[in-house]
Amino acid sequence: MKKGFCRSALFTDLYELTMAAVYFEREMFAPATFSFFIRSYPVNRRFFVACGVEEVLSFLENFRFQEEELAYLEGLGLFKPRFLEFLARLRFTGEVYAMEEGTIFFAGEPLLEITAPIIEAQLIETFVINALCFETLIASKAIRSVIAAKDRVVVDFSARRTHGVDAALKVARASYLAGFSATSNTLAGKIYGIPVTGTMAHSFIESFPSEIEAFSAFAEVFPENTVLLLDTYDTLAAARKAVQIAKKLEAQGKRLKGVRLDSGDLVELSRKVREILDAHGLDYVKIFASGGLDEYKIAEVLAKGAPIDAFGVGTKMGVSADAPYLDAAYKLVSYDGRPVTKLSSGKKTLAGAKQVFRREENGLYREDFVGLREETLPEATPLLKPLMKGGERCAPARSLEEVRKRVKDELSKLPEPLKEIHPGEVFYPVRYTEKLLTLQRQIEEEIRRKELGL
Repeated sequence: MKKGFCRSALFTDLYELTMAAVYFEREMFAPATFSFFIRSYPVNRRFFVACGVEEVLSFLENFRFQEEELAYLEGLGLFKPRFLEFLARLRFTGEVYAMEEGTIFFAGEPLLEITAPIIEAQLIETFVINALCFETLIASKAIRSVIAAKDRVVVDFSARRTHGVDAALKVARASYLAGFSATSNTLAGKIYGIPVTGTMAHSFIESFPSEIEAFSAFAEVFPENTVLLLDTYDTLAAARKAVQIAKKLEAQGKRLKGVRLDSGDLVELSRKVREILDAHGLDYVKIFASGGLDEYKIAEVLAKGAPIDAFGVGTKMGVSADAPYLDAAYKLVSYDGRPVTKLSSGKKTLAGAKQVFRREENGLYREDFVGLREETLPEATPLLKPLMKGGERCAPARSLEEVRKRVKDELSKLPEPLKEIHPGEVFYPVRYTEKLLTLQRQIEEEIRRKELGL
């Protein structure tokens, strides 16, 4: 299993195990199909970026209960020895149909469907929801900063404020996949091969007798990679000191890489810093901004004409501050060849194994249809691909760079109104095929007769 991915089959809710124990006692081993989908959009979001699919596949490839995990379950006093012996031999043997990682998709569409003996498909529910929800949430948040930055560099600065080490690693990966250029997280760089970046903090400046001495020391050690932090004391005074450092580097045949603003009025300060730099022939020195940024702030400062070349985005992206969760579900849609559905108020599900079909027009996405797996639609591309059969991958995993390119290509086909930071009441059309709707009506009528006597 790849580094950075969960390895424990015990990562599951207890009720998945108690249900599995009942299935085992009743000899219910028939195939079940579960569907993962997101019910609705968070505020101001109109599309999602599929992320976490690779982690799900890696988890399923290596799914097994270790001896110490089985010993823990035995110690709970809930499960019979025969069931625990069954778990010791259990491996994932099913199939996965899913959108490839990096695919843009929409509310109401299955991102992934898993068909496997019901115990296998049930026990992995917690992990599947966790992986797909979090990573899709972050990728879908991060891409908004990429859009707002309008081809400027955006870097992940979130590691200090994410909800744990595991989250920090996944945020670095998801944001890079979505179009960020680098991360400050060196462990994420090692694990995923993401470019890493970073220079100095305010504490570095404060540790020296003077600001200019701090700047000089850093430039001496890292003459090819110096970005000077300007706002420890006075931003404009520091900018003038940065000019001195830049001139010293020029004398050595080197160049100051950039300066960073981390507080204050970014629009006004970036203009004045740019004027100071340009007045001394330093138009090549980039202005980097950080400090509480997200897509809203980036769009705001650029709309006001801030001459900022790159952005460090941290907390608000790393925890998806404006929308910290997705209303997602992993629901049973078929068991033992029988389509099933749930009729709960506001949480109805669509029966049967499904497919998502996408139609394009003039190089842009026009509309999607959710239909039954066996259907075909003319001039439409099926999005759910067979990624795993018999518990084994159908093809090698794509590199992160390939997925990153896929995201960029997908984004180029997304209608512009859906990319807006404040999109209003614009929604992408997701329709349902008549065959799917007919099956749904039949299943609902059958449930009402059987369960309600209607």
